[in-house]
Amino acid sequence: MKVVLFCGGYGTRMRTGAAGDAPKPMQLVGPRPLIWHVMRYYAHFGHKEFILCLGYGAEQIKEFFLRYEETASNDFVLRGGDVELLGADISDWTISFVHTGVESSIGERLRRVRDHLQGDEMFLANYADVLTDAPLPEIIERLEKSGAGGALMAVPPPGTFHCVEIAEDGLVGQITAVTEMPLWVNGGYFVLRQEIFDHIPENGDLLVDGCKELAKRGRLMAYPYRGYWRPTDTVNQRMELDRAYSRGDRPWALWERA
Repeated sequence: MKVVLFCGGYGTRMRTGAAGDAPKPMQLVGPRPLIWHVMRYYAHFGHKEFILCLGYGAEQIKEFFLRYEETASNDFVLRGGDVELLGADISDWTISFVHTGVESSIGERLRRVRDHLQGDEMFLANYADVLTDAPLPEIIERLEKSGAGGALMAVPPPGTFHCVEIAEDGLVGQITAVTEMPLWVNGGYFVLRQEIFDHIPENGDLLVDGCKELAKRGRLMAYPYRGYWRPTDTVNQRMELDRAYSRGDRPWALWERA
C-alpha cells in the first residue's frame, strides 16, 4: 500500500538554534531525521512505496535521500577500502518526490498527488512528524472490514493539564487529568480510500474538509489508541525524543525488535 507523507510545511515552532531552517521532518532524532523514523515504521509493516508531498525545505529532503549513507545506521565491514554492509534501510524503497507548493494546505497537497495514487483503492497518509508503535495492520483491517471511506488514529490529548469541574456555587467537584477523560484528538495516521478526494475542495483541508464530511456521512472510522504516541510540534518535544533515542528508549522503532 502506498504511503503519502505531508512534509512541505514551514514548521516554524521547530526552526530554532542549531536546527536553523531545516523543515520539521528533517529534524534529527538520533542519527536520522523524523521522516526517516516514520518511513521505517511503515516499511516495517511492508509498505515501502512512498509519495513525499514537498514544499518548504524540499531541497534538503531530496538531498538527504540522494546522498543517503547506509553506514550511519547499519553495521558494516570495511575491507581493503571497500564497504560491505551487514544491513540496509532503504534499498528496497520506492520514493516519489512531488513538489506540492510551499503554501499549500494538507488537503491540497493530497489533491496534487492524486495521479500517483491512481489504481489504488486504499492508501496510507501521515504528517511525517509523529512517532508511534500502533498496530498498523489492525487499523487497516478494521477499515477494510467496515467498508468505510477512511480511518484515523485517535489518541488522548497530550499534555499534563487537568480539567476542573466547577459547580454553580464555585466549589470544585472533581479534578481529572485530561489524558484520563473521554477526549480524543487526531493522531496523524490515516488509512484512506479514493472516496476522500470527493470531499476535499481546491485548497481544502484533509481533516476539516475531507474527514469531517466523511464523518457527517457516517463514513469515517476512528481507531482509539492509548499506547505510545509522541508528537514533535515543538523543539522540546523533538529534543526529548532525541534524548530517549540516546538512552535506547525508542518504542516506535519496531524494526529494531524484528
